[in-house]
Amino acid sequence: MNRIAPHRRFQRSRRLLCCCFLTLFSACSEQPTQGWSGYAEGDYVYIAAPLPGRLESIAVQAGQSVAKGAPLFSLDAEAERAATGEAAARLASARAQAANLDKGHRSDEVAVTQAQLAQAQASAAFMQTELARQQQLLAQGFVSKSRLDDASTALTQAQARVAELSAALRVAHLPGRTDERTATRASATAASEVLRQSKWREGQKQQTAAQDALVSEVFFRAGEFVAAGQPVLALLPPQNIKARFFVPESDLAKLKPGQSVLLACDGCAAPIAARISRIASQAEYTPPVIYSNAQRAKLVFMVEARPDSATPSVLHPGQPLDVRLSTTPTKR
Repeated sequence: MNRIAPHRRFQRSRRLLCCCFLTLFSACSEQPTQGWSGYAEGDYVYIAAPLPGRLESIAVQAGQSVAKGAPLFSLDAEAERAATGEAAARLASARAQAANLDKGHRSDEVAVTQAQLAQAQASAAFMQTELARQQQLLAQGFVSKSRLDDASTALTQAQARVAELSAALRVAHLPGRTDERTATRASATAASEVLRQSKWREGQKQQTAAQDALVSEVFFRAGEFVAAGQPVLALLPPQNIKARFFVPESDLAKLKPGQSVLLACDGCAAPIAARISRIASQAEYTPPVIYSNAQRAKLVFMVEARPDSATPSVLHPGQPLDVRLSTTPTKR
């Protein structure tokens, strides 16, 4: 009995030692989850007008959410409206000239020419009769040869007048010459393009939101003068919010674009799925010298990840984040 007790104590000690070893082995085999620190960042959209002017009104304020197509601000456009009106008048004039050359003379003008032609034809007929009568009188010896010549000359003039008015009547029914009509059409096209430019310039004095976004900053107030191309306000679309974090040089090989990560923040109900969109090609925080092993440990590379488009964004630029690799890929 005394010999069995030490044996049992030895068996219990051996089992306890095995359990401790297995526990220690299993604890060592579980790798800690890789994580890095970072912050939320936003790609802002700066809204400006390509033309200068006095800020007439601004329809939004900082912190306001705007929908696509919502008005943002407008500049004084009095000069542009006047230019548009002038261009529209010039276009109407050019089109009227082109249309006028496509038609013949007015009906009243044609009627005048027709009446003159009828008169000339009647005169020519009379001169023809008079010439015949003078020929008979000359044959009977009642008139001289000069009277016959005068009648012949008058008939020739009357016939020439008939030919002139006949040609004028044909011209009255014709449109303008081809070259003239081509020139007037080109003028009308040029006037149309000038009007389009004027309308574009007038339209640029009013800016609208190109997409749903949050108004981040407003840089001007109504009444102030804004230079051409100078931003009046900054928008932050939800899809432009991203995570920016920094990884040591030793962890760089574990990451690649398109890889899934999880973003955690204070107050976030659950981790936010994201996908790596960029890995910086250069290190930061260390000068470009020949690195020693100690210096290499200080190398960090900036990495950017964008949240899954299906996940509503709850991040705010500047917000601290904890980033770790995701065990399941995010959906595209």
